[in-house]
Amino acid sequence: MKKIPGYFFQGLLLIAPVGITVYILWATLSWLDELLQLEYPGLGLLIIVSGITLLGFLSSTLLVKPIFNITERLLNTVPLVKLVYSSLKDLFAAFVGDKKTFDKVVKITLNNEAKVSKIGFVTQNELAKLGLGGLIAVYVPHSYNFSGDMFLVPAELVEPLNISPADAMKMVVSGGIALTDNGKKV
Repeated sequence: MKKIPGYFFQGLLLIAPVGITVYILWATLSWLDELLQLEYPGLGLLIIVSGITLLGFLSSTLLVKPIFNITERLLNTVPLVKLVYSSLKDLFAAFVGDKKTFDKVVKITLNNEAKVSKIGFVTQNELAKLGLGGLIAVYVPHSYNFSGDMFLVPAELVEPLNISPADAMKMVVSGGIALTDNGKKV
């Protein structure tokens, strides 16, 4: 009789992540369909993914590229819009652009005596232009959150790690729970 609560929690552990994921996907698809006033479930997602892909294709053609460049220049001239636009563009480019910047995973030492370290991503190898020679910019994401801190770290306290950026991000964002080794949970 004492094992029944254990079985319940084991079942909850199995079904809750699947159920919540399915619910979030269903709610997102329903919201998109409602937003676009569509009758068929999932059609909103298909339209949005197709539209984004089409825009990506069009932005690379010689005919439409100047229009995108003019629009981008315009967005970069308005003070508050420039801050938001350029920050979001840089963030997206760090993950999916041609110039991925989160490709160097490192461990930074925060406290030598206590041996406290954090995992981060090198975003700038050289900060001499800012008068900060010998320092490296390292982005350290927060666990269970989509935010982080940027630390300026002396080069001698930065140690490269042999881990893929995707696995490192997954590990940090999950609070260390999703530590993987060749796709298997350790």
